[in-house]
Amino acid sequence: MIRIIKNFLPIPNNDSNPFFRYVSYIDLFGIFERDPFGNWMILKRFIILIAGVPSYWRLAVANKLKVEGAEYLEKLPNQNVYFISNHQTYFADVIAFYHIFCSVKWGFRNRVLPIALLAPRARTFYVAASETMKEGIIPKIFSLAGAILVERSWRAKGENVKRTLDTSAGDNVALGLKFGWVVSFPQGTTSPYAPIRKGTAHIIKDNNPIVVPVVIDGFRRAFNKSGLNYKKRNTEIKVKFKEPIYFSPDATVEEITEVVKNIIEQNMPERIARWKNEKV
Repeated sequence: MIRIIKNFLPIPNNDSNPFFRYVSYIDLFGIFERDPFGNWMILKRFIILIAGVPSYWRLAVANKLKVEGAEYLEKLPNQNVYFISNHQTYFADVIAFYHIFCSVKWGFRNRVLPIALLAPRARTFYVAASETMKEGIIPKIFSLAGAILVERSWRAKGENVKRTLDTSAGDNVALGLKFGWVVSFPQGTTSPYAPIRKGTAHIIKDNNPIVVPVVIDGFRRAFNKSGLNYKKRNTEIKVKFKEPIYFSPDATVEEITEVVKNIIEQNMPERIARWKNEKV
């Protein structure tokens, strides 16, 4: 109970403005709180609430959301936690994470309940392709809920490309980690069993975060690629959190990349075979 109460207490921040820095010690409702990118947290909480109400129905009522391992999240610190997961849709995956994080804050563990949206966990960010979040009004609104935008150097508009590496991406993820939790999809695409991008390993090596592996399943069967439209209702959607891990400072980028591939289960031949059968 004490741990749950602590989840609702204000978290002092290092805002460059002295007023906002001092008031953060007593700002219980986060009215004057800003994230490291200058965005108002009160607006972010409002967007999570508004987007969360209809998405709860889509995830947990029209479909069957099953959460495992949420107990691992209860003792995590408020900063420098890096969630790495496989990826199946543009938005439904991330929205499910937000619902789970909010419910864990309220002490609901593996149950997702809409009441948690009234005081959501707002110190959460997710890494997303810039082009995806700029197409249409809904993605732009979702972006305000905590998107860390990156320019993919290998893919654009569904096609393979080669362009200059976005070096600012790592810096922005580092800012997000210093402030809260960051969700990342190391493959950088919704295509299953795609190679792991080494940028994830560099972020882990440079910031030494607590890494929480996540494996999701069922989103691709329940929703279309964007995650905004149904494909098949009454589908079991699974989100499994694994035990948090630490990487040795001596681990190489190649070693970290290989471990990431294994822990998010993107190298298992039997899963590849099952996915191919599902497409037929």
